Amino acid sequence: MSVLSEILDNHILISAMIAWFIAQTLKLIINFSIHRTFDVAFLFSSGGFPSSHSATVSALAIGVGKYYGWSSPTFAIAAIFGMIVMYDAAGVRRAAGKQAEVINQLVEGLYQQMTHLSQERLKELIGHTPFEVFAGAIVGIIVGVLM
Repeated sequence: MSVLSEILDNHILISAMIAWFIAQTLKLIINFSIHRTFDVAFLFSSGGFPSSHSATVSALAIGVGKYYGWSSPTFAIAAIFGMIVMYDAAGVRRAAGKQAEVINQLVEGLYQQMTHLSQERLKELIGHTPFEVFAGAIVGIIVGVLM
């Protein structure tokens, strides 16, 4: 069996990838419904509603639990990995996004006084609110259960 066919036959991997794609597509649709702009960049952006990180790791953990058993060490690893990713998305990465927002405001104020400064903005939308993480987890759980 070829490597590609083995990868395509990995239902846990496919489930996680589908959950990621659905979450990213939902970001695109939600952005369009709010701002009336179609920005394909949302398919590849981090941050926003719902969290594709949470969707991916939740579908992964559900798939592992279904395949290897809910009491298996493999499910435990996937579940803990998922919790760390979701905690990081709502905690560390969210804090980094807030810090980027403040730094951008400071640089903008300094730029008005000193025009030789570069005004390249830091990316502010890199983390998630707890609600965005929760919504992503729900997407992942649904995809994981249905696959």
